[in-house]
Amino acid sequence: MALGWLVLGSIAARASDGDPSPPASTDKSQAPAPHRLRIGLVLSGGGARGAAHIGVLKMLAEMHIPIDAIAGTSMGAVVGGLYASGLSPSEIESVMASVNWDDAFSDVPPRRELSFRRKEEDLQFPVKFPLGIRGGKLRLPAGLIEEETLTRILRRLTLPISGITSFNDLPTPFRAVATDLSTGEPVVMRAGDLTTAMRASLSAPGILSPVEREGRLLVDGGIAENLPIDVAREMHVDVLIVVDVGFQLYPRAKLVSPTAISNQMLGILIRRESERQLNTLTPRDVLITPQLGDASSFDFGIVKQAIALGEQAARAATPRLAALEVSPQAYTDYIAKRQAAREQLPVIQFVHVDPDSKRYEASLHALFDDLIGKRLDPNVVDSRVTDLYGRGDLAILDYRVANDNGEEGLDLSAQRNSYGPNYVRFGLNLQDDFQGNAVYNAEALLVMSELTSTGSEWVWDLQEGVSPHIYSEFFLPLSNYWTYFIVPNVEYSATNVPLINGAEQETANFRLRDFDYGLDFGRQLGNWGEARIGLLHDEGTSYVRIGDPDLPATHFRDYGYFVRFSYDQLDDVNFPHSGELATLQWNSENSWVAQQGAAGSESPLNQVTLNWLGAASFGRETAVLWTTGGTTLNETAPLDLHTQFMLGGLFNLSGLPAESLAGSNFGIARLLLYRKIGSGGEGLFDFPAYIGFSLEAGNVWQERQSIDFDSLRKDESVFLGLDTPLGPVYLATGFDQTGTEAFYLFLGRTF
Repeated sequence: MALGWLVLGSIAARASDGDPSPPASTDKSQAPAPHRLRIGLVLSGGGARGAAHIGVLKMLAEMHIPIDAIAGTSMGAVVGGLYASGLSPSEIESVMASVNWDDAFSDVPPRRELSFRRKEEDLQFPVKFPLGIRGGKLRLPAGLIEEETLTRILRRLTLPISGITSFNDLPTPFRAVATDLSTGEPVVMRAGDLTTAMRASLSAPGILSPVEREGRLLVDGGIAENLPIDVAREMHVDVLIVVDVGFQLYPRAKLVSPTAISNQMLGILIRRESERQLNTLTPRDVLITPQLGDASSFDFGIVKQAIALGEQAARAATPRLAALEVSPQAYTDYIAKRQAAREQLPVIQFVHVDPDSKRYEASLHALFDDLIGKRLDPNVVDSRVTDLYGRGDLAILDYRVANDNGEEGLDLSAQRNSYGPNYVRFGLNLQDDFQGNAVYNAEALLVMSELTSTGSEWVWDLQEGVSPHIYSEFFLPLSNYWTYFIVPNVEYSATNVPLINGAEQETANFRLRDFDYGLDFGRQLGNWGEARIGLLHDEGTSYVRIGDPDLPATHFRDYGYFVRFSYDQLDDVNFPHSGELATLQWNSENSWVAQQGAAGSESPLNQVTLNWLGAASFGRETAVLWTTGGTTLNETAPLDLHTQFMLGGLFNLSGLPAESLAGSNFGIARLLLYRKIGSGGEGLFDFPAYIGFSLEAGNVWQERQSIDFDSLRKDESVFLGLDTPLGPVYLATGFDQTGTEAFYLFLGRTF
């Protein structure tokens, strides 16, 4: 989707493609009646502006105007290719309007498509950019987006006709234009894989990865030929409908930055070639130019508006288009022929893995071999791709229908990401209450992956700051699906824990040192959940850090097990807009506690905790309902600092200092409402920004029988939040029902 994407450097002289057009006798379009003119449709490039093409197609369908051939560039190739595959304008509109374009042009899967293990990692480490480790050196991502998510969308939509190799045999004959990155020549794609052709035509150089196709490295066709009128002429049409959504040149007043000047240079070159093409139009051809103003090719928030403007521009051209209408019956027959091609889904008779994908051959066969003998289902195939791609270590996982000696099956290919397989992720937590109390922690996660054929991982988690810890686990999946797994783990940690008296006052502050190890067994439930049981052993000490130095040190030792069920379909962990997150856990331990100079005692300890969060959005507004609770089942069991539940702090009774309430039972519910401010993806400092408030009700109780609604504390907060690459940042004020206030500058995870 060139034409407005930033491209630096010179562009080679335009030259024609050496691939000759097929003779007219081989064109297998729906042959029109002799008295009807053959109609060709030309769709220009234009990035997000290209959504206007859908509005034009909707109007042509409303007027019963059939299309006999399509030529498109960049976004015009995507819209045109989807129409050529047999999709209706309304179906294309539904897809384009529902796509999350931030996800589509991202080099990582949408969070909902991540494996559950990667979602857990995402919760803990909010810094969004991993660093790869290969050959003992840190490696940055390549910087070019592979567009895996968009490719998968296009692949799923075109899978019913993916066995068609000649674009003349599509429900509507089609051509896509790309640019040869080596020579600058336009490349007209007439055959092969339709998804790859659309993807190549869309690949803005310097931003999106080039596509290698038939020995050529291809990028956005708009560089060489943004308005492929001559290409459509070669498809033996009698009249053209040309839709130009290309960019207008900036006025002089806007040429004030290197980016604007570079874009202007590209725009001049593109418009010059487009004007040459427009000059070849004949009086009976129809030119439609939607009035998109200075709408950006990058802003996919304009998709619905652009569709409406395209429909409006086509409606204005109805006096000229009316001559191309056919009868209702003729148009019904035309639609039926187009749809018939999409109904012939093949039976999968084999699964082949590309020779360059041997590393992932076992996983690919494990995922897809059970589809052999079944009729192709695009949704099932796409779901299987999600299972493997969601692990996060692949740059590309592609599939296509192939024909081998008369049998049809799936060809699969996988490519590791540019920086893996081992990588480092980071997390930061900074909190200042503007009263001289500041907390900081910096965390790094090292993941060494693909250690076995099933994808085992050795993980190290290191944190430095107020609460240092070191944690290690070996994740051993028992199958390529990662369905069942074993996780031995060990951890050492140190943290500060306040001692709170009955008057809710901190009387001392202890340093808690803890060493634990365990063995977990679990099952992943697709990518949405996990069931896990673990054996654990935990021992440590606590000693006074601030307070009466005569307070005795405490030693503790626990051993037992836990059972946990987790669910995660949240779209984002920084500022969620939709989905749910839930965790239910039961801990059963024998707890031995002894104070210095006294004999220890052992007793059972059983605790149950629940955390649930749901989010829903309405335009720019988002509502989050979030509830957390925990109870100690052994009423007479002695509780020590390491088994207390704590409340206080931002969104945890925001008007109170952090961890200023402690008890053996707790519960809190919050309602958060926030609104995205700024336009497009921008907010403050070019980061998405939100302004909102929270209503909170909760408390802690020593005895379960004391729990009632009358004892709930009511707090609220107002906040400004920024979604930065380092994690969410909040500037907030909290208010407690007692009249106390708390102020926060907070960086790190809150949900």
